[in-house]
Amino acid sequence: MDLYYSPLAGTSRAILMTGKALGLEFNKKEIDINKQENLKPEFVKINPQHTIPTLVDNGFTLWESRAILTYLIEKYGKDDSLYPKDPQRRALVNQRLYFDMGTLYKSFADYYYPLFQKKSVDPELFKKVESALDFLNTFLEGNQYVAGDSFTVADIAILATVSTFVAVNMDISKYTNVAKWYENGSKVAPGWDENEKGLAALKALIETMK
Repeated sequence: MDLYYSPLAGTSRAILMTGKALGLEFNKKEIDINKQENLKPEFVKINPQHTIPTLVDNGFTLWESRAILTYLIEKYGKDDSLYPKDPQRRALVNQRLYFDMGTLYKSFADYYYPLFQKKSVDPELFKKVESALDFLNTFLEGNQYVAGDSFTVADIAILATVSTFVAVNMDISKYTNVAKWYENGSKVAPGWDENEKGLAALKALIETMK
């Protein structure tokens, strides 16, 4: 099973952690976006959108990280603990995954990516970062996990995102529920060591950009 990925990206690291939870071994093919390796014809042939992560599983190709996450669990999961079959529990997990994609991770990309490229950034975009973390803090009020009373793929995806915020020195301590959940999540998430390796590489890259 080939995984085209970048350890710098939370979306890729979420797949690595989920793979660890499922006992899967990926044939990891690292793609360097900075060198535009995703634009090489051989990769565009695999994924016309030339995005990472991209999975190729015995001839079946899939991209968009959260689609990959749920596919892997549905195909290879030994039970439904990470992605419950109950319609309402699954709907809540899906909602959190979409929140991660459309609100939380998006706020990171919109604000921080231009900073990495040394471009001017609208300070209003940082308010969206704070707003997204406020929402997450509210979701976690009285809850140990982001989508119900057990650890799910939504926790894995959002842990990967929040860890990326932490890597760029975003102080999450004022979001007390998020901070508590993050501390616990870093202890219980399978493959957290893989996540930390990617975060270390991201921090090192950011240092070179200063």
